[in-house]
Amino acid sequence: MKANMLCAVAMAASALVFSSAASAHAKLESSSPQANAVVSPAPTQVRLQFSEQLELPFSKVKLVDEKGLVIEATRTALDSANPKVLVATVPALHAGAWSVQWSTVTRDGHKVKGRYDFKVK
Repeated sequence: MKANMLCAVAMAASALVFSSAASAHAKLESSSPQANAVVSPAPTQVRLQFSEQLELPFSKVKLVDEKGLVIEATRTALDSANPKVLVATVPALHAGAWSVQWSTVTRDGHKVKGRYDFKVK
């Protein structure tokens, strides 16, 4: 009886560990420009590094200024040396506050999105 109870507890514990690991989503680990940075000159690229590999066809990056002007990336690609890094080429940005808004799908099929702000001096 004790052995059965011990086995059931062990199985339940391992199920919790594996289910939480399987439901983990990719996280933005770093960015360039960095969140809350003040940069000069204006960046020509936004680089986003994630904790998992990405699916490029489902990845988008846009920038929005403080007046609501939306600038779409002119080109989006994965870094050839690291498929966890999304590189978005952007046109010339004027001085002021910008919000980077991104969405992507990871190799495991999870959709993730987020945003962060920076300023151009």
